[in-house]
Amino acid sequence: MSGAVLVAIAASIGNLLQGWDNATIAGAVLYIKKEFSLETQPLIEGLIVAMSLIGATVITTFSGAVADAVGRRPLLIASSVLYFVSGLVMLWAPNVYVLLLARLVDGFGIGLAVTLVPLYISETAPTDIRGLLNTLPQFSGSGGMFLSYCMVFTMSLMPLISRQATSVEGKEIAAPHGSIMGGVGRSSSMQGGEAVSSMGIGGGWQLAWKWTEREGADGQKEGGFQRIYLHEEGVSGDRRGSILSMPGGDIPPGGEYIQAAALVSQPALYSKDLIEQQLAGPAMVHPSEAVAKGTKWAELFEPGVKHALFVGIGLQILQQFAGINGVLYYTPQILEQAGVGVLLSNIGLSSSSASILISALTTLLMLPSIGIAMRLMDMSGRRFLLLSTIPVLIVALAVLVLVNVLDVGTMVHAALSTISVIVYFCFFVMGFGPIPNILCAEIFPTSVRGICIAICALTFWIGDIIVTYTLPVMLNAIGLAGVFGIYAIVCVLAFVFVYMKVPETKGMPLEVITEFFSVGAKQGKEATD
Repeated sequence: MSGAVLVAIAASIGNLLQGWDNATIAGAVLYIKKEFSLETQPLIEGLIVAMSLIGATVITTFSGAVADAVGRRPLLIASSVLYFVSGLVMLWAPNVYVLLLARLVDGFGIGLAVTLVPLYISETAPTDIRGLLNTLPQFSGSGGMFLSYCMVFTMSLMPLISRQATSVEGKEIAAPHGSIMGGVGRSSSMQGGEAVSSMGIGGGWQLAWKWTEREGADGQKEGGFQRIYLHEEGVSGDRRGSILSMPGGDIPPGGEYIQAAALVSQPALYSKDLIEQQLAGPAMVHPSEAVAKGTKWAELFEPGVKHALFVGIGLQILQQFAGINGVLYYTPQILEQAGVGVLLSNIGLSSSSASILISALTTLLMLPSIGIAMRLMDMSGRRFLLLSTIPVLIVALAVLVLVNVLDVGTMVHAALSTISVIVYFCFFVMGFGPIPNILCAEIFPTSVRGICIAICALTFWIGDIIVTYTLPVMLNAIGLAGVFGIYAIVCVLAFVFVYMKVPETKGMPLEVITEFFSVGAKQGKEATD
């Protein structure tokens, strides 16, 4: 098993704990109410559920900038420590206030995991299996929910009692100013014999470095490296043509450019920045390490970053308002209202136990669906999966609306509701579940990737809170039919958004993806000016 796979499995354990937490709290509240006599204090009961969401939202606000400053790994370790500490405190909690504090700390761990796990996996995974590995958090989260629902179902059968009872193949081409890339070298030239240095970065892409010189304002020659992204084979027609821009990112009339099958570039470090740098070793393999570390907030306003943020935030908002977390949190209540107890009354289960059992079976069926998504993520692509699964969500939600509006009989109503919820969950986790996080971990430049993902994750948690805590109000005001009708409308909007704005990223190195966003945004800006 490759190192990247082991890293992804280890990192996704945090999502398993998140799924466990999401499902466990539904059953735990029954015992917490009895333990701390909260039957007449619904506000405290709601806070116990909400505290993890509040903690996740708070920590997400800071996690991006901190991750860019100190690194991803230390924060992932901190996330596991927070999980462990919160579990011990919840086990010991002598009163409800200590329990609330423990839930808050638990939320800190969840927030760090949700924000950083997709980011860390994207940055460590080979290009050809990045989609597969980035679907692991969804799989482990659903696995945690299934295990939790099994435990909650077992507890529901018992009386309520008190607890006191890839390798990268590199190539070097001789450079005019010393060795740039380690490894076996060979020579090549572009336009006038200028030397180019290149190395494979996965997915059939080559990252090349070209040294160019020009005469400065003071008459002195100055030079700089430019990044060039080359594809070994022709690319599909829907991908943008590409050019090699001059330093500064713009091409003056009659300026120099190079056209290739797929080539995108961005100015790199200039000679004046390199005078005091030793041009050897990792500093040149990873030129960004030679510049100042930390988040450059001004870069958030670059056209390419703003375009990527629009796509990332839009996907997170539409994902949440498609209703998934609201339906997940309240699946037992929704199915109980739909009459699932009728389906299982013959085996002697109460309606509450029956709805929890259906939730467990629903979550179990989600696992093979995620497995299919893992297989297709790097074959069919992210965009294809979204455009294929969202229409199924719309149909499932439309059926839920119809069975709640029409008088179809108790048995038919219960059966169709259960089937529709299962179909909704299974197709959601194939597309709209994992893909927004996968795309958000792919489309941002390295220098601001942490803070941009934190912004998207903050949007995720705010949307989660809004959907979760408006669902009971909406159920009382407009009923299940109205709720599912709104979710169906959001899914229609999501389909249009994906079709118009979301690009395909399968098989593309992270550097190339960010360059395509940058070039596309600049071209769009120039077209409107």
